[in-house]
This record gives sequence, C-alpha cells and structure tokens, in this order.
Amino acid sequence: MAETQNSKPYDLGERTLRFAQRANHYFNQLQKTLSNVEVAKQGIRSGGSIGANYIEAEEALSKKDFAMRAKISRKEAKETIYWLRLSEPKPDQEQEKEALLREATELMKIFGAIVTKSR
Repeated sequence: MAETQNSKPYDLGERTLRFAQRANHYFNQLQKTLSNVEVAKQGIRSGGSIGANYIEAEEALSKKDFAMRAKISRKEAKETIYWLRLSEPKPDQEQEKEALLREATELMKIFGAIVTKSR
C-alpha cells in the first residue's frame, strides 16, 4: 500500500480504519471515571463510524447516496473531535489525544472536500 511521507495511507478506507483502532485504544486506556466511561463509549462509536460510512459511500448506488455517506463520515469526525476534547486523559496520554484530534480534524476536512466536490 502506498503511503505518504508522514506515514498516512493514501487509501482512505485504511486510514479511517487505523484511526478507529487508535481511537479505540486511546478511549479504552482512559482512567475509568464515570465521565470518561461515557465519553469513551461515544468516542468509540463515532470514531468507528467515520470509516464504516466511508465504506458505505464506496458502495453507493448513486452520486447522491455517495454524498450523503461522505457527509455522515464528516459529521462523525466532528463528533469524535467533541468526545476527544471531553475526555480526561492520563498525563502520558496527552500526546496521543492531540494526535487523534489532529487526525480527526484532517479526516473532517477530507470528507468536507469530498462533499464539496461531489455536488
């Protein structure tokens, strides 16, 4: 698989899968406070939904269906950013939180560009 210089795959399906895996790991490693448990549940769902909806978009039956799935992926990326921001990481998780926020923001922008171009 071809990758960019900064080790991000060109394949958006693979990139969203890796993001979901990293997000799952991050959320599962959070300290088990009441708020973190609930934040983690939501973050795991939305982080995985980014790629799941992209896979659906790849199999879209129409351009309109494709655009709708891409919009949902963008929405899920925004939601994941929200849950990441709400999470209360251990000190050794701060860097991973920031990296995940950057990647979720990049994914949101990528899906935003896809939606714009599909109009």
